[in-house]
Order: sequence, then structure tokens, then C-alpha cells
Amino acid sequence: MGQPVRDYLLTLCVTAAVTYLLTGPVRKFAIAVGAMPAIRARDVHREPTPRLGGIAMFGGLCAGLIVADHLFNLKGVFELSNEPRALLSGAALIWLIGVLDDKFEIDALIKLGGQMIAAAVMVIQGLTILWLPIPGVGTVALTQWQGTLLTVALVVITINAVNFVDGLDGLAAGMVCIASAAFFLYAYRLWMGYGIEAAAPATLFAAILMGMCLGFMPHNMHPARIFMGDSGSMLIGLVLAAGAISITGQVDPDLMQIFEGSERGATHAMLPVFIPLVLPLTIIAIPAADLVLAIVRRTWNGQSPFAADRGHLHHRLLEIGHSHSRAVLIMYFWSALIAFGAVGYSVHSASSWIVFVIIAASAVGLVLLLMPRFTPRAPHWANRFVPPRYRHRGAEPESAPSSSYGEKPAPVASGAQQGLSDAQMGEEAVERAPVAVGVSGVNGATAIGARSRFPDRRSIDSSR
Repeated sequence: MGQPVRDYLLTLCVTAAVTYLLTGPVRKFAIAVGAMPAIRARDVHREPTPRLGGIAMFGGLCAGLIVADHLFNLKGVFELSNEPRALLSGAALIWLIGVLDDKFEIDALIKLGGQMIAAAVMVIQGLTILWLPIPGVGTVALTQWQGTLLTVALVVITINAVNFVDGLDGLAAGMVCIASAAFFLYAYRLWMGYGIEAAAPATLFAAILMGMCLGFMPHNMHPARIFMGDSGSMLIGLVLAAGAISITGQVDPDLMQIFEGSERGATHAMLPVFIPLVLPLTIIAIPAADLVLAIVRRTWNGQSPFAADRGHLHHRLLEIGHSHSRAVLIMYFWSALIAFGAVGYSVHSASSWIVFVIIAASAVGLVLLLMPRFTPRAPHWANRFVPPRYRHRGAEPESAPSSSYGEKPAPVASGAQQGLSDAQMGEEAVERAPVAVGVSGVNGATAIGARSRFPDRRSIDSSR
């Protein structure tokens, strides 16, 4: 059992390394070709930031598949199944559509059609839902048209859910990474714990997806130096959907009867993953809920469901007072709670303590949501090891170096010593923050412009 873990870890590391190393050159390429749209009213960032990060993520995907094909314990996935090739074909198509959208801003209906075509390409090559195990009923065989329609719907829902949540620096990559980690644990348990070889492709997809997200996140954390764009968000959404389709419609639940005693028991044990429409909604429940709320909100206001606005969940977190980093961490928390909670319940569905843990963690999350201005303070002994804003208020600030004339520098008063609130300091910072114009304001360290030092804390209702 240890050898496959090492092979998966090697695949993950190679995927992450290739993605990380390619992101820098891709960023320069995006700046050169002008893939830096002007700041829109719904955007949170203040400076034009290059996109096309999906190019590096696609390179990481290809590298991960190539490495896995040459590993002893993983090459059987390519020999016994056509699913990796189906994934690569669909990913290449959706990636190309995303690149064109990042550069030329293509119509939303065209993107939707491209998503459906990419899903159909995977269905043609065998990556489709064949049956649907339903708790209390058993295994329901699907016709070819039913399986195709269900597969296409699952791919489109997952892609758009991930695309909708890509609104803050590092948010989409981190949430998908958390979801893929939980998915990897479950798929690996099916393969190694139950000996079901059909779960191996989904396990490989989850490991590669983790590597893609981990390799891109250092460049995408706040303040982001590059965005993944639609070429990245649609790509990771499709990979996540492919793993869900593989584990849902390809694994025969009859194989579980050997370990569970009956088909009903097998279906109950695999409940969180054997309902295709519930699986992506369970793994990425936060972006899926955001997707549903956005459609209802826009339709209620008489707008197109594809019309962009500033009403997403992450925008609401900023509006009630959370900082950019804190909003991202809160979304991470809820994603991890739902994803790992579902996986934990599927493993020990009879244990009541899992439910109590989920309820307690949910209470902690609600407290965090209601305390946007709370800033944790480190103890006195840890003041040297944490950022200044987390230090104890009684800590002495570091003395500034003396001038060449031997004069003592004037003490610098902190925001708390001046009696200014965080909101006042944020508004003052926004007034002093330089507004980027053209390429010279590209976010991040470049040869042309520098990164802005001041955060944007304006209300989301304000115009830019």
C-alpha cells in the first residue's frame, strides 16, 4: 500500500512543480499579449492583473499524466482504462476556449456550448455515467442518452460552480484543492481498501488536480500576481467533474457487496458519492450554493443569469467587514468542513460523533462570520515571529535606524495609538493608494511597476 502512495505523491509534486515554474513565464506572456482586462465594477482588485494562468495549470496536468504513465503502480490506469485520454481531450478543448475568453472576452453562450462539447468529447471516449445506484432501490441502469445527458449536466454544473467562485485571490484554487484532497482520500480508500481497480483513475485525477492547485496558489495568493482566468477555472472544474463521473458511474456497486453484505448496505456505504448530482454539490457545496443564489438573484432582478455582478458570497463577506485574506480563509473553512465531513460520514456513517463534530465546527464557523473586526493577538513571547498586526498591543515597536547625523528618529504612532479604527485606516489608505494606469500598474513585482501597499476596503457598492 505504501508504494502507490509514493507514486501518487511523486505525481502530485511533479504536477505542482511544473505548474509553479510555468506560471512566471506565462505571466510575462500574458502581459506581452495584453491579456490584462481593465478593472470592472464587480472586481475586488485595484490594479490590472494578467490572466491566462490556466496555461501553466494545463502544462502541469499534461506533466502529471506523462509521469503517471511511466510509474510502475500507475501505468496500469492507462493500460486498462481510456479515461485519462478522455480527460486530456476534454481538458484541452475547455482550456482552449478559456484561453480565447481570457484574451478576447467571448460570449457566455459560446462558452456554455464549448463546455457541453468538451463533456461530449469525454462521453464519446468512455468517460460517462453507466448506472445510478440509489439508496433503498438498488442499481438503476441508464440508457446511453440518459447517461450522456447526466454526464454533460454534471460537467457543466461543476465547471460553472468553480468559475463563479473565482472572485478573490487564491479562493478558487484553494477550495478546489481542499475538495480534491477529500476526494482523493475517498477514491484511494475504494481502490486500496476494497480492491476496486475502477477507482484508480479517479484517484489519479484527484492527485493531479491537487498538484495543479498547489503549484498555482503561491502566485495567486493575495495580492495576486496573476489570475487563472477562465482557462484555469473551467479546467480545474472539468478535472473535478471527471473524477466525480469516474467514481460515480464507473465503479460497480455490486463489488461492494463482498464487504458490506448486501446491495443495500453497499449503496448506503457509498451514499455521499453514488448520487452524481449530489457529489459535486457535496464536494464544492459553497460555490454550488453561490451559483444557485446568483442565478436566482439575477433572474429576480430581470437580468440574464450569465450577467456578472458583485453579489457573490465572497463579495458579501467583504461588505460586512472581513478583510480579503479572512474572507478567503472563511471560505476555505466551510469547504473543508463540508468536503471532509461528507467523506468522514461515508466511512463511519453509523458513528454519531461525526455529526456532533460537524455541528460544533459549524458553530465555530458562524462565530467567525459574525466577528469580522476580531483580530487574534499572539502572546508576548511570540511577538517576534508573527506579522505586526497580530502582535500584542503592548509590544514595543522596533526602533528605526538612526540617521547619519546622530539624531533620534521621531517615533511612529500605530493606528491604535492614534485612535484610528481599522475602517478609518483603510479609507485613508485607499485615498493614498496610487491608481494603476496601463501596464505600469500591473499587480505584483515587475520590471515596470511595483505592487500596491494599500488594500482596497471600499464598500462593494462603490463604483470604480
